[in-house]
Amino acid sequence: MLKKKGSKGRQSNEINAGSMADIAFLLLIFFLVTTQIAEDKGVLTTLPPWSDDEPDITKLKERNVYSVLVNANNELLVRNEPMQARNLRKNAKEFISNPENRPDYAEKPEKAIISLKNDRGTKYETYIEVLNELKGAYNELRNEMAERTHGKPYEFLEKADQKVIRNKIPLIISEAEPTAFGEEG
Repeated sequence: MLKKKGSKGRQSNEINAGSMADIAFLLLIFFLVTTQIAEDKGVLTTLPPWSDDEPDITKLKERNVYSVLVNANNELLVRNEPMQARNLRKNAKEFISNPENRPDYAEKPEKAIISLKNDRGTKYETYIEVLNELKGAYNELRNEMAERTHGKPYEFLEKADQKVIRNKIPLIISEAEPTAFGEEG
């Protein structure tokens, strides 16, 4: 708003800014209240309970360990053999369930252990893809067992029935400390 100043009718260049601070404050409050802040979810992993006891590695048989190495070039080495990520789920399912009773696969699903190790240079996307494929193998095995035993998918079973299947096909993925950049072949 322009004010008249003096007797000659000259106008002042001043603008009444008394309520500008109030408006800015109201806008600030409005944006704080209406803005949603996105949270990074990360990788959801349930850790086992803490134990001071040393693990008994004498009980661990090499045939029960499905080792997966991801190098800095995002290449997979599964049980010392190169593999594509797209084949990982099927191969892991065969290893865990061992339908043909092969002597180099897990004795039974309860004893199968998946060991996942990556290089510090591994891309995050590759690591997540590999982890998803391994978890997907367990999910498919549980679903197949639920269909066989109860005639419906795992997710639609009662909690007690789901627990029985989880005990028969426990998800055991051991994630090792990443190696230095480029250390894994």
